[in-house]
Amino acid sequence: MDVFSHLADFQMDVLKEVGNIGAGHAATALSTLLDKPIDMLVPKVRMLPFEEICESVGGAETVVLAIFLRVDGDAPGNMFFILDLDAAKNILRDLIGLNIQDQEEYSELELSALNEIGNILAGSYLSSLADFTNLNMQPTVPALAIDMAGAILSYGLLQFGQMGDQALLIDTKFMEGDNEVQGHFFLIPDPESFGKIFSALGVESS
Repeated sequence: MDVFSHLADFQMDVLKEVGNIGAGHAATALSTLLDKPIDMLVPKVRMLPFEEICESVGGAETVVLAIFLRVDGDAPGNMFFILDLDAAKNILRDLIGLNIQDQEEYSELELSALNEIGNILAGSYLSSLADFTNLNMQPTVPALAIDMAGAILSYGLLQFGQMGDQALLIDTKFMEGDNEVQGHFFLIPDPESFGKIFSALGVESS
């Protein structure tokens, strides 16, 4: 039975609080790294079927930048942080302050900076979820790809094996002064991890 169809409003509020606390940790880490104030908000948290991930970022053929990694520990799974290409360039230019030379191509420095942001986000969100659930959840070293959304998710399936059929979507909004950039963060627990995570959040899985 689909556990997510039984989530009450207060249980989704718990998941949003997990996202907000993770965003707060990430904002603090990014502010320290960049030496300027960075705010982050989580305007929306929801569960969606795995096959709807592509649609939520513009469609399977939309070219995106994705940072993806494996989650190890008590509740293994997969994580993806997905940005459209304009948003990725805006983060580099407006938030990080890099002088963008090419709107189409990415330098090694730009890719490294985006990878580090994805690493900070993953660590912050996982730390928040681990605090709420008392589960050990550790991110592996992230990888970065620029490709069609459908191809990236297919590659993730090949790299990580069979994923769960549901994803937790955490919309992530970066703000620095008047600059605002939005990305999409997905946690896809392995099938056997569903019960562990949601039982720990007070959600029955059957």
